[in-house]
Amino acid sequence: MSFTEEQIERYSRHIILQEIGEEGQKKIFDSKILVVGLGGLGNPACLYLAAAGIGTLGILDSDAVELSNLNRQILHTTEDIGKDKVISTKEKINKLNKDVKVITHKTKFTVDNAMEIIKDYDFVIDGSDNFSTKFLINDACVLLDKPFSHAGVLRFDGQSITVIPNKTPCYRCIFPDMPPRDVIPTSQQAGVLGVVPGVLGTIQALEALKFVLGKGDLLTGRLFVFDALKLTVRIIEIKKNENCKICGNGPEILRLESKNYIEKVLYCSPET
Repeated sequence: MSFTEEQIERYSRHIILQEIGEEGQKKIFDSKILVVGLGGLGNPACLYLAAAGIGTLGILDSDAVELSNLNRQILHTTEDIGKDKVISTKEKINKLNKDVKVITHKTKFTVDNAMEIIKDYDFVIDGSDNFSTKFLINDACVLLDKPFSHAGVLRFDGQSITVIPNKTPCYRCIFPDMPPRDVIPTSQQAGVLGVVPGVLGTIQALEALKFVLGKGDLLTGRLFVFDALKLTVRIIEIKKNENCKICGNGPEILRLESKNYIEKVLYCSPET
């Protein structure tokens, strides 16, 4: 493809970077990124990916915009309350950058649709807010060999890691099983400072772009831990777990559709 004069101006700050240039910007145009969950993490990720000129951006969420979302979900406005998040998000992306093709998935992310939805994308961003969906994203991506960025936030803290299936540690290498129900509070129960998911969601967008460009060092094998109150960052080295249930030497999880997986691995219906 050749750039129009308008595109050259729009992406000029990318193009002048030696590490990107026109070739790198074309890679960004050709990429397909899926964002699962359009909450505090998914909002900034979508904004920066759209601004960068991602060619195809898939967005998945089943919820509508609520007033309590607006302290951190910066894509939406007060006028969007009651509107489907995928619709509100698509409208904002279209206004920001018409170069981006937006594919909406107004649905819950479940064992029935996970593999079918993920298979067409190059990279997945986990913007979900519950353990069931996070484990399901990990398992579907590992089975399909799709790289993804995980992040989680609560109160003033956040964490992130990038997974390249079958090459680097996966989410289950760190957390083999989901915690018992109701042991760890949700952000709805414990709260979250709105800026914190903004920081982590932006890092997820950065990881996606670095993967697409093939530049820099990804957060693979390294858990990024952020403390907003102390304004500190820790990097925890993570090794592959040879006994991991999905990427270990003798994996137990071979498919998502089995009764055993649904009953024992997902203790509740996953929702984004």
